[in-house]
Amino acid sequence: MPAKKRDYRKEYDNYQGDPEQKKKRASRNAARSKMVKAGKAKKGDGKDVAHKNGNPKDNRASNLTTQSKSKNRSYARTKSAGKKNPKD
Repeated sequence: MPAKKRDYRKEYDNYQGDPEQKKKRASRNAARSKMVKAGKAKKGDGKDVAHKNGNPKDNRASNLTTQSKSKNRSYARTKSAGKKNPKD
């Protein structure tokens, strides 16, 4: 049985296009920009800018760090998308 193709338009309409998700995405992009300006990240470094408390809108310098993509994306998430592991 062939795999079902993803409907990207539907995904955008149902989730990514939501005003709240747009604000979160813009804030994540701003966090990366802030870290690049501070010299803690650079284009093509293969790292993610991670929010320590899991809140993408909290762009305080003390809440931002760089991590490998695999480490940053490996945390189990709660329903509210907060990180379950508060150690990092």
